[in-house]
Amino acid sequence: MTTLRRFTTDDLFKFNNMWYNIAFYLQYLAQWPDYFFVAESPSGRRMGYIMGKAEGDGHLWHGHVTAVTVAPECRRLGLARTLMHILEEVSEKIYNTYFVDLFVRVSNAVALNMYGKFGYTVYRRVLGYYTGSSTEDAFGEFS
Repeated sequence: MTTLRRFTTDDLFKFNNMWYNIAFYLQYLAQWPDYFFVAESPSGRRMGYIMGKAEGDGHLWHGHVTAVTVAPECRRLGLARTLMHILEEVSEKIYNTYFVDLFVRVSNAVALNMYGKFGYTVYRRVLGYYTGSSTEDAFGEFS
């Protein structure tokens, strides 16, 4: 059985991800702790997490998915949907937002299909959103 719990600062150091800037995520966690959750197995193994925030003004006030990650061996269990649902509930009930948005690489067909099943729709293309070893555009999606 999967346990869902609040994200802690220690979690930032326990995931085997490439963190672009630890201070960035620490600031987000401090400012929007309600948006950070971890999924763990009964043995305490981290299965996935979600990070987000609230942003915008007026009718554009919305929740934003900063990151959602599920370990490869834990995919296709509905965990991403559960984590997204938590973020959507936090957005609506705690932050009183109008919608939730996210960005996804235009080449990430698996994620685009998944978010489509969750009810998200592409509303714009952001040129050069992802940088690093190769630049790539992102689709902005909302629900």
